[in-house]
Amino acid sequence: MAYFWFKAFHIIGVVVWFAGLFYLVRLFVYHAEASQEPEPAQTILKNQYQIMEKRLYNIITMPGMVVTVAMAIGLLTTEPGVLKSGWMHIKLAFVAVLLVYHFYCGRLMGQLEKGQCNWSGQQFRALNEAPTLLLLVIVLLAVFKNNIPTDITGWLIAGMVIAMTASIHLYAKKRKRDKEKRLAAEASKADEEMTGQLST
Repeated sequence: MAYFWFKAFHIIGVVVWFAGLFYLVRLFVYHAEASQEPEPAQTILKNQYQIMEKRLYNIITMPGMVVTVAMAIGLLTTEPGVLKSGWMHIKLAFVAVLLVYHFYCGRLMGQLEKGQCNWSGQQFRALNEAPTLLLLVIVLLAVFKNNIPTDITGWLIAGMVIAMTASIHLYAKKRKRDKEKRLAAEASKADEEMTGQLST
């Protein structure tokens, strides 16, 4: 019975943890891009994002991580023999990478608060895809265990990396075009206003 309780709350913890990680780095994107705004909007936005980031990290993401790890330890105590399996060693290695990612996000949050982070919004968008790949591998290992189809998994990961990279670059180009159109429209409107003033 203890196994099922540990497993249920482990899954809940994973959902909460990943939800927090995904949204946290998305806030980093907005925080970094707030630097492009004029004052006082820039300061207002950055202060608001700092508050949101801290609350998300401390109230949702960190507790989600603690519950996930604690329940995983509980699961292992009910089935200690699984620690001898190769798939579990690989899974734990990826979980260790995820933990490093988690605390690195905490460090980036501190740097953003102090104005010491030079990451761009596009770089944060790329960083935000890392937990997606980790989640994919961890879940596949948990489901397939030693029978994981490595060839299909490898192609799937490669395809996701290519798709994510392409989407990030396409979105950056779209933002650049939209910005150029907006600036051109503003310039055209300013010219029209100037022409109207001169004609009067």
